[in-house]
Amino acid sequence: MALKDAEIRALQAIDRPVRKADGKGLYVEVFPNGSKLWRLKYRMAGKEKRLALGAYPEITLAEARKRRDSARRQIDEGIDPSIARKRAKAAAMVSAHDSFDPIAREYIEKMAKEGRAEATLRKARWFADLLQPAIGTMPVSEVDPQLLLAALKKLEAKGNYETAKKTRSFASRVFCYAVATGRAKADPAALLKGALISPKARHYAAILDPAKLGELLRAIDDFSGSPITRFALQLAPHVFVRPGELRHAEWNEIDLGEAVWRIPAGKMKARREHSVPLSRQVIALFRDLRALTGPKGFVFPALHTTRRPMSENTVNAAFRRMGFDKDEVTAHGLRSTASTLLNESGLWNPDAIERALAHGFSNAVRGAYHRGQHWEERVRMAQWWSDFLDQRREGAEVVNLGSRQQSSACPQEISHN
Repeated sequence: MALKDAEIRALQAIDRPVRKADGKGLYVEVFPNGSKLWRLKYRMAGKEKRLALGAYPEITLAEARKRRDSARRQIDEGIDPSIARKRAKAAAMVSAHDSFDPIAREYIEKMAKEGRAEATLRKARWFADLLQPAIGTMPVSEVDPQLLLAALKKLEAKGNYETAKKTRSFASRVFCYAVATGRAKADPAALLKGALISPKARHYAAILDPAKLGELLRAIDDFSGSPITRFALQLAPHVFVRPGELRHAEWNEIDLGEAVWRIPAGKMKARREHSVPLSRQVIALFRDLRALTGPKGFVFPALHTTRRPMSENTVNAAFRRMGFDKDEVTAHGLRSTASTLLNESGLWNPDAIERALAHGFSNAVRGAYHRGQHWEERVRMAQWWSDFLDQRREGAEVVNLGSRQQSSACPQEISHN
C-alpha cells in the first residue's frame, strides 16, 4: 500500500530500524536516532541490491518516487543504478580536477617553483580570479573560443582593454599547459588574438627637459617625508632600474667594494640576472642608507615592518606630495628620462644603453652575443650619468648634448659586424 506524507511524518523511532514500503521497491527506513532515509530495493543479475535515494524530509515523497522511477528505467535498460552513480561521482571528481580553475592554480604553482617574482604570481592569480566565474568550473577540454571570448568581452565592456588582452594571454598559457599535461587537446585562447580591441600604447610620464629634471632633483633633496623614501627618490634617477627592482633590492645583492649591484634573475622582468654599475654618488647614497636599513634584509623596507619591501606606490605618492602630478613624472618614467637623454648625448653605444635598461633583444643570436658586452662602457656611462644629474641639480648650464664631441673617457661607438 502506497505511503502518504502524513504517515511518514508520524513514524516514530524505536530501538531498531523500521521499514515502511511505498511500492516498486521504494521504502523509507526509520533509524533509532530519528533519521528517515529513502531506499530502493532491486535485483540485478539475480542479486538483491539497495540504492540510497536521500533523506526525508529533504527528499519529499514525490521526489523519492521520481528517483525510484529513474533508477528502475536504468534497471530495465540493464544498467545498475548503484554502479552508474559511482561512475558519475568519479567523473565529477575528474571533471573538478580537470576544470580550468584548478589547472590554472596548478600552473601558477609551477610558476612559483620556477622562481617567478611574487608580483608576477600575484597578477596570474588575479587573471585566474577574473576567469573563474565564467569558465573556472568547466572541464578545460570543453571550453571553446566563444565561451572564453564572452568572458573577455565583459572586461572590454568596462573599458579594460589591456586587462582583457593580458587575461587572454594568461588563459592561453594555462590551456597550453593543459595540453602538455594531457588534459586538453587545443588552446581556444590562441584563436582570439584578433578578436579583442587593441589597447593604446601606454607611455609612462617622464621628464625629458634637462632644466625640468634639475627642478625634480632639487625637490627630491628637499623631500621632508621618510628618510628611506628620500633615499629611494635620490637613487632611482641614477640607477634607472624598474620600480619593482628598486624596492625589492636586498643588501646581499649590493657590493659597494666592487661598485656593482647584482639583481637575481627571479626579480627581473626578462628572468635574466642583471648587473648595475654603481657610480661614486650611488655608492655614497647606499653607504648612508645602510646605516639606516642595513646590513641585511631589504634596502628599502616598508615603514611598519622590515619583512616586506616598501609599497609599490611609495615613490609615486612622494612625487605627488612634492607637487609633480602623474602626467609629469612617474617612478617608471625615470627610465625613459635616462634612455632619452643618454641617447641624445651621442656619447654611448645604443646597445650599451639597452643593456643598462635590461632590455632584451628581439634577435636571439644578437641577444646572446651582447649579453656580456659593454660592461666597461656601462661603468663609464653610469659615472657620466650621475655627474650629469649633479650638474642638473646644481642648476648648471644645459649644453647641447647632441653636439658634444666624444673624449678619450667616452670612446667612439664600437661596431659589431
